Order: sequence, then C-alpha cells, then structure tokens
Amino acid sequence: MLKQFLNLKLSQKLSPQQIQLMKLIQLPTQAFEQRLLEEMNENPALEAGKEEEYEADEFANEDYDDYDDAESDRIEADDINIDEYLSDDDTPDYKTQVNNYSDDEERETPFASPISFHQDLINQLNTFILNDEEREIAEFLVGSIDDMGYIRRSVPDIVDDMAFTQGIYTDEAMVEKMLHVIHELEPSGVGARDLQECLLLQLKHKTPTEYVDLAIDIIENQFDAFTKKHYDKLLQKYSVSNEQLKKAIHEIERLNPKPGGSFTGNNKVTENVVPDFAIRIVDGELELTLNGRNAPSLHVSKDYQEMMQTYKDSRDKSTAQKDAVQFIKQKLDSAKWFIDAIRQRQETLFVTMNAIMHYQEEFFLDGDETKLKPMILKDIADMVGLDISTISRVANSKYVETPYGTKLIKEFFSEAMKNDQGEDVSTLEIKKILKNTIEEEDKKKPLPDDQLAEILKEKGYPIARRTIAKYREQLDIPVARMRKKI
Repeated sequence: MLKQFLNLKLSQKLSPQQIQLMKLIQLPTQAFEQRLLEEMNENPALEAGKEEEYEADEFANEDYDDYDDAESDRIEADDINIDEYLSDDDTPDYKTQVNNYSDDEERETPFASPISFHQDLINQLNTFILNDEEREIAEFLVGSIDDMGYIRRSVPDIVDDMAFTQGIYTDEAMVEKMLHVIHELEPSGVGARDLQECLLLQLKHKTPTEYVDLAIDIIENQFDAFTKKHYDKLLQKYSVSNEQLKKAIHEIERLNPKPGGSFTGNNKVTENVVPDFAIRIVDGELELTLNGRNAPSLHVSKDYQEMMQTYKDSRDKSTAQKDAVQFIKQKLDSAKWFIDAIRQRQETLFVTMNAIMHYQEEFFLDGDETKLKPMILKDIADMVGLDISTISRVANSKYVETPYGTKLIKEFFSEAMKNDQGEDVSTLEIKKILKNTIEEEDKKKPLPDDQLAEILKEKGYPIARRTIAKYREQLDIPVARMRKKI
C-alpha cells in the first residue's frame, strides 16, 4: 500500500564560492601561501602588486549572443587571430620551452639524499666478516627492525618467514647468532625484542662501574620491581644505600628506550610553526597584528581588462571571438573573486583573533595561565557575529605569537567549572593549579588522585577524583606510583 507524505524541510546549501572561502579561512600561513601560488599559476588574470582594480559589474551584463550568425558581413572564425585576444601568459608552454643551457653553463647541484636508518645499519654490517648465508640472515633481520629500533617478532617466526618469503632455510641457533651481530650495531640497543633487552644492551655497552653493574642486575633480574618503582623491595634485595640505588637508577634513566627514533638520518619532517598573528604590549595596551604574509597585494591584470574593453568596442563579433571573450571574462571574474575572498579571509582572521585577545586580556597582559577565562566557540561567535564553524576553522589551525611564546589559538578555549564561591573558572586554570601541585609534591611520596582532589578542594576547586584523573591524563602526567623517586 502506497502512502504519500508532504514533508517540508528548510535547508541551506553553501555555494562553491562559500566553500572555497571556508577552505581559505582554515589554511594557516604557509599553506595559504602555497594556495596563493597555485591560484596565480592557474589564472594569468591575477597578478601580484598594487594596481587599480576593475569594477565587477562593468562586464557583468554583456550579452554575447546579440549578433546574427547569418549576418553577411560577419567575420569568419578562420580569419580571427585568437592570440590577439590573449596575453602572453596564455601562450602554450611548448612554444617557449627551449634548451638554453650550454655544456659549460653552471647548473644547480642536487643535494644528496640523507641516508636512511636501515641503510645505515646495512652499511655497518659491511664492516663484519660474514659468509653469504650469515649476511642474508643479518640483512633480513635489519629489514625486520621497526622505526623505533625493535625487532618485534619471535625467532621461530623469523625462521619461518625467511623460508617462505625468501627461500632462506636456517635454524633458530643461526638466527640467534646473527642477532648478536645486530646487537653490536649503533645506536646501542638496536635490534632488541623488548624494552628489557633494549636497556640491557645499552647498559652492557657502558664502561663497567659499581652503579652500571647494579643497574644491569636490576634490569636483568628485578625488571618488574623496577618498572613498578618498588624501590623498598630493591633496597632490601641488594642491601644498598638509598644513594647507591639512586645512582644505579640514574644510569637506567639516561638510556634511550627508542634507539631507532634518535637516528639523525631519519629525515623526519619537522614543520616550522609560522605565527599567523602577533600580540604585543605597547604602553600597557595590547596590540594585534596579522602576519603580513596573509595579506598579499593582488590586482586584476591590466592586459586582460584591455582585451575585454577591446571586445566591447568591437562592432564585429564571431563565434571564435565569443569563445575567447568568455575565457577572458571567466579569468577576470575568478581573479576578482579570489582577491575579494582573500580580503574577507583577512578580515575574518583579524576580527576573530581580536575578539579572543580582548576576551582573554588578563592573560595576554601578564601571561598567567590561571587568568585564562572560560571561553567556548559560541562566546567569540556571538561577539563578532560569525558562525561557530568559522571560529573553529580559525582556532584549530592558527598560531599567535605572544610575549610568552607561540600558542595554538584553540588552547585558549576551555569549558567552565564552578569554584567554591559559585564563580565560573576555566578548566585551564584548574589544570594549571593541578600541574603546579604535582610539581611541588614530595617525589618520595607522590600524591594519589584522591589526595590531589582534597588539595584542590582546599584551594577552592571542588573536583571529583575521576575528574582529577582525567585532567592528569590530559596533562600527560603519570599516576602517583610512576612519579615516585628515591
């Protein structure tokens, strides 16, 4: 049985231009610069620098179909040189690409690629005297090492894998023998099967001392007690003083639990943070500036405007002319829209950050994180009259340079909680006080979460123990047992 329903739904769809504007707003400075270069490469009607811009409406109502195709004196398409209607920027690349290099002309010297972690290990293997079988097994083991420097597979699995995938038939004894060779490579600890073995390998490479020997014994025979920081048990087991155990523990703490991660040749990309804003204190007042790289000077190509004007003044029109002019107009409109979009992006970024700066004025004046006020996206959206999603796009990807360091803007946002006076306080303020309390605790007797909850309650912040645990984890602070020191 079929039934008909009338369902009215009010919805709003963003135009392609609005979507592109939102994407521009979201881009941080470096990504925005790349997007700008791409647009300028794709649109020859968009040029850098300052120049008088054309009026968008000047050609908006031009009728390109106001001529009669049957007109006897119409210019034939074949008689038109389209190049006269296009700038040099539209000349196909193949017309201008020639080999202008002579044999003795200075060329750009390529840089050598940094050596990889695994290739460095293979190079070290070449210094060992190994037969063909041993070398094949050793190289297979190197290939099994992850980026942190571990071989996280059992010897039987390695034996089976070599047989099935490489056609290398060996036994566990030979693999163990080659593992000892791998364990001689640098960085020390590489090729370990677990953390315990990794630490032992590094300790055994150290110059033997009383404390190194004690550290080796602890890792080898009392690893569980060490990881759980049962120092009383270790003192009793080894009959040593607090100072002796402390120095042995210090030897262990100096080791690298991820030997592969420290390899300088890993060539990991570290993105340099470019602040999108800067806040300065001038004569006791806050001053906000937008990074100039976000405010490029652009204008519409004069050549393209003149080409369009030439068409307007022309009495004769043809299909070929129409196609050329449609292309020119599309490029002009696109350039004008992009310039306007960049201007809107600048205004959106500035008014949003300006609102955040004034909302958190107390913090920006002295840098005290406990003075950060509760602030959610809606607070700023209401102040500037923009949508919450727009504020989110600005906050999530932008950085601001302050007298107290460069900060990610979204870090200034936080929920509110009530203190014992019934006042709204920022969760950031509570986290800061929690962090300070833990930093000031007696590390021989670190405070468990229930005691931390009591201390914060005494300071005027009545918070449950589970909330303390949540904030501690967000601050990347371990539980009390793991914070214990001798």
